[in-house]
Amino acid sequence: MTYRSIDPSTGSLLAERPAHTPAEVEQLLATAHAASVRWRTTPLDERVAGLAALADVFERDVEQLALLLTSEMGKPLGQARAEVMKCVDGIRYYVANAERFLAPRAVEGLGGLRDYVRYDPIGTVLAIMPWNFPYWQPIRMIAPVVAGGNTIVLKSAPNTMGTGEAIVAAVREAGIPEGVVQTLRAEPDVIAGVIADVRIQGVSFTGSTRGGRAVAAVAGANGKRTVLELGGSDPYVVLADADVERAGRTAADARLVNCGQSCISAKRFIVDRTVADAFTEAMAAQLTANVMGDPRDAATTVGPMARDDLRDELERQVARSVEAGARVVVPGGRVDGPGFFFAPTLLTGVTREHAVGDEETFGPAGAIIVVDGEEEAVAAANDTEYGLGSAVWSADVERAERIAARIDAGMVTINAMNISDVRMPFGGVKASGHGRELAEEGMREFMNAKSIRVNV
Repeated sequence: MTYRSIDPSTGSLLAERPAHTPAEVEQLLATAHAASVRWRTTPLDERVAGLAALADVFERDVEQLALLLTSEMGKPLGQARAEVMKCVDGIRYYVANAERFLAPRAVEGLGGLRDYVRYDPIGTVLAIMPWNFPYWQPIRMIAPVVAGGNTIVLKSAPNTMGTGEAIVAAVREAGIPEGVVQTLRAEPDVIAGVIADVRIQGVSFTGSTRGGRAVAAVAGANGKRTVLELGGSDPYVVLADADVERAGRTAADARLVNCGQSCISAKRFIVDRTVADAFTEAMAAQLTANVMGDPRDAATTVGPMARDDLRDELERQVARSVEAGARVVVPGGRVDGPGFFFAPTLLTGVTREHAVGDEETFGPAGAIIVVDGEEEAVAAANDTEYGLGSAVWSADVERAERIAARIDAGMVTINAMNISDVRMPFGGVKASGHGRELAEEGMREFMNAKSIRVNV
């Protein structure tokens, strides 16, 4: 098997990389296991010093790292720089907080016992990471897992393996020992064997719900700990008392971040009927004001989609929805010529009967669902198999917070767009996965919370 990296702005070949052979996979696992035995006993201050150096390498090399990201998956260069710098901030967050997060927690003992909980590494974690944030997704796993004394086997997406290799090169330059972070190039049948291997103690997967369920089945059968961050069809609820103009502009920006290829980007815009026309007009105006083009051009705000098959699927979803009665507000759609461009598109009159109102749309197409009142808005927000992110817009913040408590999601943002924040736990419910990344909760997902009882 050969993995091909394609520049999505031109369709030209960037690189080809062969899959690892069985012997190379075995060597990789052996190296990771040997490194985990040494790394878990390395003092915490040495582990975080290596991560601090990694942050410095990322900051120094921001331009070349960003350009590689733009070339591999089409993210506009400004957004690519922002992703690299988000990695810098995320790493430094764990450098600053690892000691506090991993400190033993005292428990009031009974019967004269001195009780406490300590957090020990579990070993080697397999991280199966996606292409849409190919630096940030791995780094937000690597920083806490490596700080905790574990090792990582990183399986990057086939079209962004260059960024995975760049991460490992930066790790080594930072002085983190060989084997602590490695990349794996392999197909699903090989990945299943890796998950089952006794040298793998945990699996983190970010990707589609279907892929996550397949990973979870193998991991569960082999008793492996998992964190799954899966798909989303995130609701963006706009109530009658919202600042409709600002909500509409922000809605467009939220839909177009990373060309709409983000699990937590707003996808279903659930709007009270009394403000639906004004919201639609504001969102449409902002969508059409964006500049689509070469992602290396500073003026570009919307680049190409990452792969042609993803563009094909989005085109099918929009076409099926229009055939079923959804109305086109901003036509957008496939752009002829080189590259995988899809212009921003907006539909209204959407219900769950339409593809764009039911399925995850991974690209720059928005769906407006008109409702009557708060109760219908909450019902529509929860009328999905997913539960990753969501947003609520209202001038009454207390009212918005009451609604937020009723929405089935791992994140609710009030009067703003969703973004992941290293200080806040991140993850979903229902078909959007389980477990948490980021913050203290994320650091402890792959640590053994060990109870110690001492008879004094």
